[in-house]
Amino acid sequence: MKRSVALTPLSHDHHKGLFVAQRLRRAESASGPETAGEFRKFWEEHGAPHFRVEEEVLLPMWRMLGRVEPEHVARVAQEHLEIRALAFAVESEAAELSDLKHLGELLSAHIRYEERELFPLIEADLDAAAQERIGAAIRKAESA
Repeated sequence: MKRSVALTPLSHDHHKGLFVAQRLRRAESASGPETAGEFRKFWEEHGAPHFRVEEEVLLPMWRMLGRVEPEHVARVAQEHLEIRALAFAVESEAAELSDLKHLGELLSAHIRYEERELFPLIEADLDAAAQERIGAAIRKAESA
């Protein structure tokens, strides 16, 4: 699916997220610590900043410029909360193998929801000028 220029940076992050989610889902006892380390690196460099951009820029600007459907925002918030909680467990080295696998499932499902439902909804709701405003705000937030 062709993504709007405004949301392309977030889709690029999603690609990285799907890769690490697959690694988490396939983790075994022997590879768990290495996989957890890969997730920590991903989370620090891409995951946590990506969530901040969605929460602090994308969703509020969509609310300002378009017709937000509250159930979608609530779903994103709930899924971000669940993923963040497991990310904290991985960061504190308290995550078990089952947590890594669950995190992989949650992350993958969340990304697929955003790419298949949320982003197309935002793109259909906003005109080109509004999308450009959001895109500029996303680029600014990502470079900060």
